Amino acid sequence: MAEPSHAFGEFVLDPGRGLLRNGRVVALGQRGVALLEALLEGRGGVVSKDALMERVWPGIAVEESNLTVQVAALRKALGPAPDGQEWIATVPRAGYRFMPTNVEAKAVATQELRPALAVLPFSNLSGDPRQDYFADGIVDEIIAALSRFRSFAVIARDCSFAYRGMDVRKIAAQLGVSYVLEGSIRQSGNRLRIVAELVEGQGGTHMWAQTFDGTLDEIFDFQDRITERVATLIEPLIQTAEIERSRRDRPGSVAIYDIYLQALAKISTEIESDNAAAYALLMQGLAVEPDNAQLLAHAAWALEHRYTMGWPALTDDDVGACAALARKALEHGAGDAMVMAHCGVALMQTVKDYDWGLAVLQAAAESNPNNPMAVVRAGVGHLHCGNISDALSHFHRANRLTPGDRGAHFSLCGIAHAHVVLGEYGQAVAWASRALASNPNFEATLWVLIAASAHLGRMEEAHRHLAALRRLTPDITIERIRAGQAGKYPDRIAGVLDGLRLAGVSER
Repeated sequence: MAEPSHAFGEFVLDPGRGLLRNGRVVALGQRGVALLEALLEGRGGVVSKDALMERVWPGIAVEESNLTVQVAALRKALGPAPDGQEWIATVPRAGYRFMPTNVEAKAVATQELRPALAVLPFSNLSGDPRQDYFADGIVDEIIAALSRFRSFAVIARDCSFAYRGMDVRKIAAQLGVSYVLEGSIRQSGNRLRIVAELVEGQGGTHMWAQTFDGTLDEIFDFQDRITERVATLIEPLIQTAEIERSRRDRPGSVAIYDIYLQALAKISTEIESDNAAAYALLMQGLAVEPDNAQLLAHAAWALEHRYTMGWPALTDDDVGACAALARKALEHGAGDAMVMAHCGVALMQTVKDYDWGLAVLQAAAESNPNNPMAVVRAGVGHLHCGNISDALSHFHRANRLTPGDRGAHFSLCGIAHAHVVLGEYGQAVAWASRALASNPNFEATLWVLIAASAHLGRMEEAHRHLAALRRLTPDITIERIRAGQAGKYPDRIAGVLDGLRLAGVSER
């Protein structure tokens, strides 16, 4: 397969002919071409000096000054960019980055589906340089945990650690990131205090901050606790900010990333009409990028959710369409926890491939144990097709990861459903009530509330919740709910269906 060409300004870097300017060859030499190619492949991001030297002098140990000479020669050959700036920017103590013009920058932005985040070294305020190792260890752990999320990119440690004490907005501009995570560490006797802050790069606005207190005696548990909390909070904060940015700055945009954000915002409401609109948006995106795993998985999620909730079909064969979308998403999104989470539920709930679905869901939770959605969906897998105690374990972990956050209703409702299976209806009502407070539109929560209340003889409460359910789905029936559930172990849904019958839900 031929290697791709790179175009910028008046130039084209062609693998076969070298660098061309308006069709004429620019003399660079083999090392100059290799250096430029490596910088262009960085797509505006920082490329480390080590990576560049290995690319230009593969397998040969050379002094760093050789790279400086090659960069200077390349700058001279390219001349200034149309905006008068250098094409190649030096990033102090880190490396170099190719600086595209506004036109190229917009092209790169439309190609990248994910925003980028830089995690800076935490400041040591203790006055004790021995604590630097702990501060750097915290950041290393956080970078590793955040790198498991595929909804945003994380700048490598070697690049972000080159920045200390610089204005966040300048850091964001030089690294080409949308968000920056920074923090500090302070020791007093046996006690440690860590402060972490998430900052929006363009305006320098603080989006979130939290203080963590612990002792040196529990230093590793303390480090794990900080890593887990920061990792689980950052992803939804960035996702929400990106949705709002799309609405504010690019309303109605047809760029793939904006289509994804618009669909995500709608599918998360748990409203039937929004679900249909989300599916239409996702199909619009897939018409342009048919192998995009995120779009495929979310489209499968939309159809699976309609089927599970008993909502009207959107295609001639929602089950077949959902199966095709899920399988294709898994083919193109291997290792992505969110892709696997959505597709695993689709395989289990809609396609009725119980063993494969549960295996995919378990793999999703193992791929990113700090992703609440992956963890909660592994709980759903065990609730219907596995072990109830394992289901509760996953649900409680997901609930601990997202206390009161968006999406908490999934884990809370899952816990409530598990208690119905165990015949513990009072517990089911308690947990389902918390789920309802988190999201009143999630119909499964109302199923559990109606059923558990009816089993307890609280018919007035059951009828009140049934009225709320019928406002959301007027023609809901027992058969429609049963059809959308995994049937490997029919007793897992039987308690809910029996309770709904007691409350007066019709069979068909």
